[in-house]
Amino acid sequence: VQLQASGGGWVQPGGSLRLSCRASGFTFSKNWMYWLRQAPGKELEWVSTININGQYTVYADSAKGRFTVSRDNAQNTVYLLMNNLKPEDTGLYYCAIDSRGGGRGQGTQVTVSS
Repeated sequence: VQLQASGGGWVQPGGSLRLSCRASGFTFSKNWMYWLRQAPGKELEWVSTININGQYTVYADSAKGRFTVSRDNAQNTVYLLMNNLKPEDTGLYYCAIDSRGGGRGQGTQVTVSS
């Protein structure tokens, strides 16, 4: 399993970012996918889940109404669109093949500050 997240960066509060995660080494279209994050000094936190065809999605309370997860099985890629970002969204974001962060790669850093 190889998962490479990208698209992070610095953004001001209220801004938006779209994260991407390219998958390889397994049959992406047959796997549910997960986004997790880890804030400085805190434990890994589940953010969102998407099923194999993208028709079922679920979010942590902290992400509801602001984040949207989607996937493109033809491109072996899962996305996380994050709107109205807040300073508490700062952290290292990973995609994974299970809700505990299995198979996650290096992650992509998101920093929200003014």
